[in-house]
Amino acid sequence: MQSNRHVMYVLKDTLARPAGKGAIIGFLKVGYKKLFVLDDREAHNEVEPLCILDFYIHESLQRHGHGRELFHYMLQKERVEPHQLAIDRPSQKLLKFLNKHYNLETTVPQVNNFVIFEGFFAHQHRPPAPSLRASRHSRAAALPPKRAEGDIKPYSSSDREFLKPPGLPPSPFLFLIANFFSIVTLV
Repeated sequence: MQSNRHVMYVLKDTLARPAGKGAIIGFLKVGYKKLFVLDDREAHNEVEPLCILDFYIHESLQRHGHGRELFHYMLQKERVEPHQLAIDRPSQKLLKFLNKHYNLETTVPQVNNFVIFEGFFAHQHRPPAPSLRASRHSRAAALPPKRAEGDIKPYSSSDREFLKPPGLPPSPFLFLIANFFSIVTLV
C-alpha cells in the first residue's frame, strides 16, 4: 500500500470484545491515481486526484453515523473537499451517502469506471472556452466530424469478441491442437 500511495482508514470499536482487541466497524481505502477524465466541456484532462478506492461499514452498523465519522476524518487528514475526490466504481449506497451528507449529486460523465462530481475542476485553472465562431474556423479542418449518437456504442465487456466463448476451430488441425491442450490440462 505504501508503494501505491494508498492509505487505509479503519474504524474500530474497542469496547466490542472483552479481550480488549475490539472489533472492526468499517474501513475506507484512499489513494492517488493518474486518471484521464473528461470535464464538463468533454475535454480530456490528465489528473492525479485522491481517489476513494474502497469504503465499507459492516451491515449491522450502517445508518448509525459510523460511515460519516470515518469519511469526515479522512477528509480532514487528507485536507480535501468531497467534490475533489474521484470514486472508483461507487455503489448506489455510496452515491446516496455522498448526496445525503455532502450534497454531491451531479456527476460529470466519464468513460472509465471512476465517478467525479460537479466542482471537481473548480480548483484547476482552465482557459476560457473559445467563441463558437473561432472554434468553427480554427478546428474545422483539424477535427473529423462528430458521429451521430446512434453510431456510438457504449463500452461493454459482453460486446468484446475476445471475451466470447470460443467456437469450433476453422480447421481439423486446429481442432486437434485445442483438444490436445484441454486433455493436457486435465491430466
